[in-house]
Order: sequence, then C-alpha cells, then structure tokens
Amino acid sequence: MQATHLLYLHGFRSSPRSAKAQAMARAVAARHPAAHWWCPQLPPSPREAAALIEAGIAGWPRERMAVVGSSLGGFYATWVAARTGCRAVLLNPAVHPERDLQKYIGEQTAWHDPQERFFFRADFVDELRALQAGPLPRPERAMAVIAKGDEVLDWREMTARYPDSRVRLIEGGDHAISDFETAHLEAVLAFLDLA
Repeated sequence: MQATHLLYLHGFRSSPRSAKAQAMARAVAARHPAAHWWCPQLPPSPREAAALIEAGIAGWPRERMAVVGSSLGGFYATWVAARTGCRAVLLNPAVHPERDLQKYIGEQTAWHDPQERFFFRADFVDELRALQAGPLPRPERAMAVIAKGDEVLDWREMTARYPDSRVRLIEGGDHAISDFETAHLEAVLAFLDLA
C-alpha cells in the first residue's frame, strides 16, 4: 500500500532547512504532489518533540504513512515506527542519544542559524531514555542508510540496532551523508513507495 503521508524528522541542532530535508521536500513536491509532507521544527526537549510528533500524526492513516529521520531524528523516527508499524527510513540514526548527548548539556547554537540559541538540559537525557524503543514490530518496513565514515556515530552500533531491516551501508561518507541527494535519494524514495 503506497504511502500518502510522509514525516521528516531532523537531527540535533538541525532544522527543516537541512540539506537532506530540503532535498526530500523538493523531490516529494515534484514527484508526489498529492502526498502530505510534514517536516516540523523539533523543540530541544525530547518529551515536547514526541508530543508534537504525536499530535501532528494523530489523524494519519497508519498503513499509509511513512517517516524519515536523520541522526537524532532517526532515533525519533524509530520510536514512531515502533508505535505505528509504519515504513521508516533512518539516516545515520542515533542509537543511544541518552549517552551521546550528555556532553552537550548546556547552551547550544542552532546549526542553520548560529544566532539562535537553546539550552539542552540535563533532564532531557532522561526524556530520551524514556523514548528508547525496543525491537521494531515490523523490521522489514525499515531501511537504515549508514555511513561507515560517520564522524559522530559508530556505524557498527547503528547497523546492529536494525538487524532485520534493510541496511544500505556506505563505504566512507560522513554524518551529514553529504551525497544524499545525488547518491541515495532515489533508493530512499523507492523504499518509501509514495503515492
């Protein structure tokens, strides 16, 4: 069944202005104009981010929705997929953000606008822990795009998190998957099977 609703979740310190989010938005608008596209700006609080996502997809058809998430957004997308059974594409997904983001507690700057600041609080680590999903109920409906050259996250840990899902392992590459639009977008769109 083709997906009619697509959610895109950006990473830590990122925004809907990220290169991958913009590439996806352009491709969906050009090729799947009838598809419902939503790429929200996620708040720093994981609990608030989860509440925003839940409210936004509350009326979406579970069998006809899909989610794409990058880095921390990949962690959230895994949580969404675990709750809904929807199709998911995870781009260098964070596996243990409750561990990895502890070093970022304090004031942070937004990646796409260094003038924009936010505070990553210590209790956000507990909020991340609360969102940790177990094994996906429908792992065959997930695809992970993982770069061995990711300078932020360990590709072995990412690969091990999705043992029964399709994994597209990139030799080299980087955390941003800088060649996403030219080398991986087509495979992502094919997997999502948008109406």
